[in-house]
Amino acid sequence: MIIVLKPNITKKEEAAVLKEIEKLGYKPHVMRGVERIVIGAIGDERTHRNLETLMTWPQVENVMPVQKRYKLVSREAHPPNTAINVRGNVIGGRKVQIMAGPCSVEGEKQLLKTAEAVAAAGATILRGGAFKPRTSPYEFQGLGEKGLKMLDKARRETGLAIITELLSEAHAELVAEYADILQIGTRNAQNFQLLITAARTGKPILLKRGLSMKIEEWLLAGEYVLSNDNCNLMFCERGIRTFERATRHTLDLNAVALVRERTHLPLIVDPSHAAGVRSLVLPLSLGSLAAGACGLIVEVHPDPAHAMSDGAQSLDFAMFEELARQVRGGVGAKA
Repeated sequence: MIIVLKPNITKKEEAAVLKEIEKLGYKPHVMRGVERIVIGAIGDERTHRNLETLMTWPQVENVMPVQKRYKLVSREAHPPNTAINVRGNVIGGRKVQIMAGPCSVEGEKQLLKTAEAVAAAGATILRGGAFKPRTSPYEFQGLGEKGLKMLDKARRETGLAIITELLSEAHAELVAEYADILQIGTRNAQNFQLLITAARTGKPILLKRGLSMKIEEWLLAGEYVLSNDNCNLMFCERGIRTFERATRHTLDLNAVALVRERTHLPLIVDPSHAAGVRSLVLPLSLGSLAAGACGLIVEVHPDPAHAMSDGAQSLDFAMFEELARQVRGGVGAKA
């Protein structure tokens, strides 16, 4: 059930509602919007008392059942769009946010050069892998903590926020110490214990869609984050595995439009991994924004031909500058 409180109620009035929800056998999850407070009451409505009695309370505006299996991420629970503030950059607002940088942090010179270039072109968040999940155990696995320290230096020198992937529960505290956003990659999209651990760091989470993940499964994975008291979640469509091999994966624009319809949380698109071909990144980016995406996460490298990972899909600086110019020209999600 979802309980919507009236605007401008006191802390005492809010606390009384929370106490009543717990008394009736539910676990309350509070989502604070700009004007209203929305409470998700989690529990089995078949065995607990009916929360609709709260409609008689003067501080309660509405009580609504949520029919979907995912509760807190549902737009039924929170009709307005949720925006996430990361170092002054609002993800899910009117401005399209671009996250850009190399697939892997290979060295300080490579990273700083890329950070300066993407910042100058209009990116606000620097992406870069310090711990890299690779299909083969013989491929480059990342620089680990050394890479995180390089990302931190790039942030200090350029002002860009940092997003990097979290692979393991054991690394959660370390990665959270350096990162502004924790990325959960496609291979870990249903690693529920990792999602819980990531949520409990309190850092914003970017949850990529699994290669063969149904949309409901993806949204339910996101429910693990919100149900562990972290409202700062964004979903990321990065292409799914289909029969088509002309591109690396198939970018699902159906999912972009549908997820924007079904959840209040921001949705980002990764056109680089979807295409696997740099020439397709720009048109896929524009198509994603037209379908409702709030932002992009794009791979950029100073010398893609010699990148240690994902060189074929990485943009060079000139290509990224053109992408950023066209994005600034005007398509994207409206709040």
